[in-house]
Amino acid sequence: MRTAARFLFALLLAPTVWGQTVAINGTLGDKALLIVDGGFPKSVAIGATHQGVKVVSIQGDSVVVEVAGKRMSLRVGDAPASVGSNAGQQSSGSRVVLTAGPGGHFTSEGQINGRVVRFMVDTGATAVSLGVAEAERIGLKYQNGDRVQMSTANGVVQGWRMTLDNVRLGDVLVGGVDAVISPVSMPYVLLGNSFLSRFQMNRTNDQMVLERRF
Repeated sequence: MRTAARFLFALLLAPTVWGQTVAINGTLGDKALLIVDGGFPKSVAIGATHQGVKVVSIQGDSVVVEVAGKRMSLRVGDAPASVGSNAGQQSSGSRVVLTAGPGGHFTSEGQINGRVVRFMVDTGATAVSLGVAEAERIGLKYQNGDRVQMSTANGVVQGWRMTLDNVRLGDVLVGGVDAVISPVSMPYVLLGNSFLSRFQMNRTNDQMVLERRF
């Protein structure tokens, strides 16, 4: 008798320098198919560990994993999440230190409403800004937001404004962050002043320090 199983396959992205990456390739009963650092899928039962990644629980297509004492919820089909220690980023509950990458830009993985995204700090952006494709990938109901006019290199386009439940950078979690969603494709989520204004910002050479103000 064939065992009923459901497999949803993730888009596999190359691992980055931001730390150990984990993706969920599918679930089968009490087992999850883990992909660690871009390797081959490995079936791991609840309570078992593979390459330092422990499967804590499975509910539908959501899997809670634990790495170095920290837990993270991942879903089948999500882009690989960076877990463990991140190069280029140090953080506490109220402080984040970013290191500039190529071109002098400050980029980092973070989360919007618990979904992993790639941020780029943009002090010229009024709000956290992302494209429609990324908004749909992480499940934002942006169509329910307020319609706004946005100026782009190709003229004025219609976008949406909404309030995000929360934004996480490192160990710092900020709630109620304004965001704008653009129909124009964007390679990063721009971390604008609706998030940055909550911090005191100081830059020294290739480091930017964000200290939580409120």
